[in-house]
Amino acid sequence: MLPWKRALRPLAALLLAASAVLTPAAAANADSATESAPHSGWNNYSCKPSTTHPRPVVLVHGTLGNSVDNWLALAPYLVNRGYCVFSLDYGQLPGVPFFHGLGPIDKSAEQLDTYVDNVLAATGASKADLVGHSQGGMMPRYYLKFLGGADKVNALIGLAPDNHGTTLSGLTKLLPYFPGAEDLLNAATPGLADQMVGSDFLSKLNAGGDTVPGVRYTVISTKYDEVATPWRSQYLDGANVHNVLLQDLCAVDLSEHVAIGLLDRIAYHEVANALDPAHASPTNCASVFS
Repeated sequence: MLPWKRALRPLAALLLAASAVLTPAAAANADSATESAPHSGWNNYSCKPSTTHPRPVVLVHGTLGNSVDNWLALAPYLVNRGYCVFSLDYGQLPGVPFFHGLGPIDKSAEQLDTYVDNVLAATGASKADLVGHSQGGMMPRYYLKFLGGADKVNALIGLAPDNHGTTLSGLTKLLPYFPGAEDLLNAATPGLADQMVGSDFLSKLNAGGDTVPGVRYTVISTKYDEVATPWRSQYLDGANVHNVLLQDLCAVDLSEHVAIGLLDRIAYHEVANALDPAHASPTNCASVFS
């Protein structure tokens, strides 16, 4: 793909968000479709964690994602390995169905707080593990740091999380050249504005350090990421942190920002290792068959 076409991908995401805000009626029945979609064994509130996998796994979708579509591959992958798996919708804007993760991120973290409490109550577990894609790998850090989540979470695993904000392949640097664009972004889609490098939200989130005691952190990144850029900004500093580049595990893995969350079984194998480090096995190109 030509470089200029690759750079347009995040712009298309912004336009998609704007169109969802301005024309919500076009997707009026999308939520009911999501609710009726098959969940392939996850979101089963009668599931009880085993002694082998004693903690439920909560999957946290990314911006413009939802609790089903983001996890059609990873959720069954983990269920088949004996985990109790759950996923939530968060960050809904009034009148905007289907496309989630657009609301203020601190409010989304409050939704995650409530959801984890419900999962723990249903499963009887004392702690959960969180796996998130994109915003879903970063937003839980607010929950851990400011909402008491560190007492309820054992591990946070982020697939291409924008932990220190994103430049959207440099496109955010163009906002000052379009008068009113940044104000519109803040007003219409605050969840997007919160993720830009230098936002007030990220300044608060990262002040005083990236991590909190008692939680294990794993960040899985791809050098072909065109959304959470630059990709190295995804990494965390602190105790109990494991940062890994997908191409160090398999040099021919070409997954970019979307694919690493939606279908990359090499990344999934590393997720499984992070969930159960005592029984981890090497992740490599052959892990696509595991």
